Amino acid sequence: MDIRPVFSEPQAASSGTSQLCSGADILRHADDIEQDPQLRSALVAMSGGVDSTVAALLASREGIDCAGAMMRLHAQSAKAESDAQEACGQLGIPYYTLDYTEAFSKLVILPFVTAYREGRTPNPCVDCNRSLKFGLLIEKARELGKDLLITGHYARVARDSNGRFLLKKAADASKDQSYVLYSLTQEQLAYIHFPLGELSKQEVRRLAADAGLDNALKRESQDICFIPGGDYAGFISEYTGEAARKGRFVDEDGNDLGEHRGIGCYTIGQRHGLGLAMPYPPYVINIRPDDGRIVVGRSESLLSKAFYMRDINLIPCDKLDSPIRARVKIRYKHSGQPATVAQTGEDTLFVEFDEPQRAITKGQAAVIYDGETVVGGGTIV
Repeated sequence: MDIRPVFSEPQAASSGTSQLCSGADILRHADDIEQDPQLRSALVAMSGGVDSTVAALLASREGIDCAGAMMRLHAQSAKAESDAQEACGQLGIPYYTLDYTEAFSKLVILPFVTAYREGRTPNPCVDCNRSLKFGLLIEKARELGKDLLITGHYARVARDSNGRFLLKKAADASKDQSYVLYSLTQEQLAYIHFPLGELSKQEVRRLAADAGLDNALKRESQDICFIPGGDYAGFISEYTGEAARKGRFVDEDGNDLGEHRGIGCYTIGQRHGLGLAMPYPPYVINIRPDDGRIVVGRSESLLSKAFYMRDINLIPCDKLDSPIRARVKIRYKHSGQPATVAQTGEDTLFVEFDEPQRAITKGQAAVIYDGETVVGGGTIV
């Protein structure tokens, strides 16, 4: 695809959120929880793990009247529900189980399945945060008369000199989760509290151990919560009741290389599990849902510099009046690289990296940073 910048002078782009809009000149990390005595009750999003439990512990120690809530999202939730209820019992706070299985299927699983079947690689954690954890759960917290929603995310909320809320990286860069939180709105940021934002994982586990919490050493899951074994293709077939439609591998010149198991079984940049004997290590470089072909090529064919994103959310301002210089992450583990970002429409941004990046993937989230501050993000198209 021929992608051209919409600006001609990248060096003239503004640098940093201080030039994006009025009111982002001076960042202050004042915590409204400490300053406002009226913010005294909270619903805590419990997962059964150590992070949400310590978040509830710290909030309780701040004098906040907490109640824990576990979202039942899918059939794999039973053990987590039991752990969450036990944690709330140890903390001496009320516990709720909220059945959101229907909403989760509609708002998270269905888009996930649809994206894979269309050759995109989605991030269901972003959808879950947007629609459920900071959507339906905030609604429930308000319904229960709570002043705040508290979660165990590693991120920080600050305010600028004009009172606008900002999302910032966690103090512990190795645990920072701001990437999956880019869609938070001003209304949501005003209502949430992240007690773990200044802590490391080691400090969180130590706090849990010192408090005698049973989940102090509980292992973290690295899988998508509703696919604990990581078999995406098997899950999609079971969910849809349809076997994956097989297709053909082709090289960059269109030469047929053999049959593949279905486009939902692959993602851009994939190297293993292709089953191809090639004179070079083959990588998936393009997925073509229209004709069911998967294009493979050399590693260097994965490099590109520019892309568009849609479904955008900007946090320090309502829009980008001019191109900005920033660092952009194109997946959770990506380090974030220098780029120029320009707004091309009400709901679209154009990104051009200074240097080519590997495997820019449709469907993944792209998140824009100015130092520690999240400027915003969207979905790569």
